[in-house]
Amino acid sequence: MTTTRSDIAASSRSTDMGSLAVLFAALLWGTTGTAAHFNQDVSPLATGAFAMGVGGLLQAVIARPNIIGCLGLLMAQKGRVLLGAVCVVIYPLAFYSSMHLAGVAIGTVITIATAPLAAAILERLFGHHRLTLSWYISLALGIAGVVMVAMGETATHGGDIAAVSAAGDPMAAGSGSVPDADWQRLAGIVLGIIAGTTYAAYSLIARRMMDHGTHARAAMGSLFGVAGIALIAGLGVSMLVADPRLFATPGNTTVALYMALVPMFLGYLAFGYGLKTVAASKATLLTLFEPLVAALLAVTIVGEHIAPLGWLGMVLIAVCLVIQVKPKRSEE
Repeated sequence: MTTTRSDIAASSRSTDMGSLAVLFAALLWGTTGTAAHFNQDVSPLATGAFAMGVGGLLQAVIARPNIIGCLGLLMAQKGRVLLGAVCVVIYPLAFYSSMHLAGVAIGTVITIATAPLAAAILERLFGHHRLTLSWYISLALGIAGVVMVAMGETATHGGDIAAVSAAGDPMAAGSGSVPDADWQRLAGIVLGIIAGTTYAAYSLIARRMMDHGTHARAAMGSLFGVAGIALIAGLGVSMLVADPRLFATPGNTTVALYMALVPMFLGYLAFGYGLKTVAASKATLLTLFEPLVAALLAVTIVGEHIAPLGWLGMVLIAVCLVIQVKPKRSEE
């Protein structure tokens, strides 16, 4: 079959829309730190479990017709569905533990820097995706930018980085203190690597399911639906029982519902749409937009301050994103 110019143009437009959808998801995820600022002494695990659990179940409900239509494909790929759901469940557990043990800045930077690297490695091991020079350049710029944003806020606040707490994940709402023991910090770094790897893994699994004919909503809905059931039935219930403050005030209730409905539900719908045409390695790299959004909101709404190093980091992240979303003459 001959590929026409119109086919190439349509494919390019589809990829551009996919990139914009991923950026929109990252924009929504970047608001969670500011939203969590208005929570009153609520455990981040309780907020995260509720948000991920409810958001995942809503995705499954919305995708129900697509899941039914793709039921045969999903059953044929039940191993991928289960593995992807396990990764979705592990991700927040590892990320929160990393934040608690290593501190907000280190946990976030390790997780967000690991994700695109892990996605690239997984795609090379289990697929035939070839990475371009521009991808490597933008990765280096993006990771450097994230580190600078974290260091800039650390220098300003002595390690209390509320804005960056949401940078690597839509559920990073608040965090614990930084422990003094070196082994705890090391354990936190390892868990951050696990968090970034599982994030990349379920993104890649969802993309592979789509490549094998599964509708985007069916792929994301099945992964997050199974994970949502596990979180609500297990971690979610235990956290709600242990920390009833999640709905203790109207403000807390509003934050919990916002986290579940907007960043987790709407954000992942957009992310799933983007994965239809964007490789997982590129999608995880585009989500470096999160720390930029989180930091800007922290400055404009929460009233925090960022050192010049942090602003330089934002510029590097912006350059990274421009490289990734600019039109390319050939597909990756």
